[in-house]
Amino acid sequence: MDSLANLHTEMRACRLCFAAGHAITPGAIFSGGPGARVLLIGQAPGVTEVEAKRPFNAGSGKRLFQWLGRAGWEEAEFREKQYMTAVTKCYPGKGSNGKGDRVPSKAEQALCRPFLEREIALVNPQLMILVGGLAIKLLYPAKMRLNEVVGTAVYFPPETLTTPVNFNFHDGRLITDLPTLQSLLSSLLNGRLIVPLPHPSGASLWPNKPENKRLINQAIQMLATIRATLL
Repeated sequence: MDSLANLHTEMRACRLCFAAGHAITPGAIFSGGPGARVLLIGQAPGVTEVEAKRPFNAGSGKRLFQWLGRAGWEEAEFREKQYMTAVTKCYPGKGSNGKGDRVPSKAEQALCRPFLEREIALVNPQLMILVGGLAIKLLYPAKMRLNEVVGTAVYFPPETLTTPVNFNFHDGRLITDLPTLQSLLSSLLNGRLIVPLPHPSGASLWPNKPENKRLINQAIQMLATIRATLL
């Protein structure tokens, strides 16, 4: 029988991307255990995450936990009780231009995807938070721009989760504003909600624009409402 403990052992030992010649630093970075009601998915760990052996350890983590703090989660509480992972588990190295980290290739994503799907199936969270473009594209159509995605949520009714992993956007209900979410929450006691956030890296200028800050604020309000009502 599959278990998180077995999965974690496999992920830590995995060298598939390294053996395939991808420029990664082996060593899966994730945190959390069974019982988590929230599963957060980022893009890939950075170099400081490799050193600290925990997700979102550096500057991007500071901004992320500022957002989550405004939604009602203290960092220590979130790290202790919830589950944090990424589309790919190992540090992919610096980008070719020397600025920021390299985006994992589709081949790397494919090699790591079975691990992610098993994490979701075994944790079976009530809320998933997708952080950054790569994680958002797990669910949202690629043609949707970030300013069309941030500030929305998607609800998957229980009948769409007959297999616990469902990233079929059309099986879910898109919720585009806070009042709609609030009006629906009493009926969303089962199923799964998914809320996207932009990447919190300081290298990204997107979150600094006033119109985008408003979208981030709406996303935070959605998370706060979900936390207070369902979690």
